Amino acid sequence: MTTTQPVTEPPRSLGQAARERLGTAFGPWFLPTLAAVIIFGLMVALRPLVASPTGLNLVLAPLIPLIFAVLAQMFIIAAGDIDLGIGSFIGLANVVIAVIIPDSPVAGILFLIGMVVAYAAMGVLIAVRGLPSIVVTLGMSFVWLGVAILILPTPGGVVPEGIVSFVRFNPQVVPGVIIVLTVVTVAVALFLSRSKYGAVLRGSGSNAEGVRRAGWSVIRAKVSLYVLAAVFGLLSGLYLSGQTGGGDPYIAQSYVLLSIAGVIVGGGSFKGGEVSAVGAVAGALVVGLLGSLLQFIGVQSSFQAAAQGLVLVLVLVLRALVNWIQKVRRTL
Repeated sequence: MTTTQPVTEPPRSLGQAARERLGTAFGPWFLPTLAAVIIFGLMVALRPLVASPTGLNLVLAPLIPLIFAVLAQMFIIAAGDIDLGIGSFIGLANVVIAVIIPDSPVAGILFLIGMVVAYAAMGVLIAVRGLPSIVVTLGMSFVWLGVAILILPTPGGVVPEGIVSFVRFNPQVVPGVIIVLTVVTVAVALFLSRSKYGAVLRGSGSNAEGVRRAGWSVIRAKVSLYVLAAVFGLLSGLYLSGQTGGGDPYIAQSYVLLSIAGVIVGGGSFKGGEVSAVGAVAGALVVGLLGSLLQFIGVQSSFQAAAQGLVLVLVLVLRALVNWIQKVRRTL
């Protein structure tokens, strides 16, 4: 009688183990974070005062609304969808804060809650009926914009002083913008990466069948992602309102494409589920700081959009190159 010896895998070499640890340590967030640090370093080299507390607030504070918009888009992309109405949604939130809340705070708060409920209903419609998110969110963008224009046909209104003070708070020890960036990034990253429900939310976009087999509702998970996107959209509108002091229905129209670019540059993927909170924040910083850097260099405004686009494409090419190198190393 012969006995068979169990088949064992050959031991991994030290090089293979090191490469695996390197791939785990340097996730999709690493390259956009490095790019943001390089861009900021160039700005400091050109204008050393940028590194001062006052300079940090002047440079980074205007990017906070964009960061919230990118995080909102990140939740939608995590569901495997895309949101073309986030800019108009933020604009409507800005109008409500500048026009309705000063006269009737309760009515204004209820209006904002209703906007979140409407976003959840939009998520239900997309998840249950299987409608293309691009079509639904584009259609809703005209609804958000139309309502905002009905409330405020031309820019105006006055944001309550309490909101302005809250948005512009700046402790003496640590710049307020650094506190906001750190708290928001850590909280969202821990929720998505470390919590059980965060894994379910990401799985609803990348592995819906696996989520169902685990006993979770895919529809409920996707609707939760839309609710989170709405909440962060409201936060973006809140910070925009506090920084500008007034309302404008068109104030965040550029955030649609910028938010998508921020998520993708930050390591996200349209496949769904493949998102990184740290990468999304870094991507937003790359997109936002590029404009400031180009102004420092003296690039004319007519060429800034083209130059910004070229740099973003370069970051994406480098990201694809790094992914290819990592894939090749795994096979060695």
